[in-house]
Amino acid sequence: MVLAALFGVIALLYASVGFGGGSSYLALLVLWELPYTIIPMLALACNIIVVSGNSLHYVRAGYFNKQLLVPHLIGSIPFSYLGGTLTIDQTLFEWLIFVTLLIAGLLLIWQHKEFDDPHVNYRPLSWFLSITIGAALGFLSGVIGIGGGIFLAPVLYLLRAGPPRQIATTASLFILINSIAGLLGHLQKTGFADMLLAYWPLPLAVLIGGQGGNLLSLKHLPQRTIVFITGLLVLFVSLRMGIKVIELF
Repeated sequence: MVLAALFGVIALLYASVGFGGGSSYLALLVLWELPYTIIPMLALACNIIVVSGNSLHYVRAGYFNKQLLVPHLIGSIPFSYLGGTLTIDQTLFEWLIFVTLLIAGLLLIWQHKEFDDPHVNYRPLSWFLSITIGAALGFLSGVIGIGGGIFLAPVLYLLRAGPPRQIATTASLFILINSIAGLLGHLQKTGFADMLLAYWPLPLAVLIGGQGGNLLSLKHLPQRTIVFITGLLVLFVSLRMGIKVIELF
């Protein structure tokens, strides 16, 4: 019940800014010492549940930018699937989660003010750069079991690729499609694990939390406040994860 409650809170916070929460689900699942072969599939499934609601919400609101999303997906989809098919050592897996969370948390905190800056000059990215970014993030996402949007959004802010709401929409759709591709890769590798059904409270919790985050959305709370809190949460979990992997090293 405690783990399900934490998943619900994470889903609420991440959904508020267009993310799925996969990176933090991963860390919590590792800290709870679930079988590590199941962890990426659970995290990806929860990601899909949360960002499905995000994507529908943002697209309906008119924030979808096809030119911002498509080239990143061209690079990411095959590499996300490829990453999901790989089997890696558990220690390496846990180190990847720790480093991933640490970088993501720092990027979110560093870039949080950009979410409310109305005076930024935006410039479109070249297709080559977008496809390259998508491929790198897609492969990483598939290997460790996240959608990649938590990296894509800060990168797009850093490159001034578009306004905040369009980037949030792009991140949501990027996470959704990559999570599906990565999950398919994991399912091809391991097949359907019946024991996943034992963890049904987690998808239910993120469904409820994600809907709450969608209600907060971009209208009710300052975006930079939500992003800053989320960044702190990611850093906290990464430090917990770091302590664990360093003790095992």
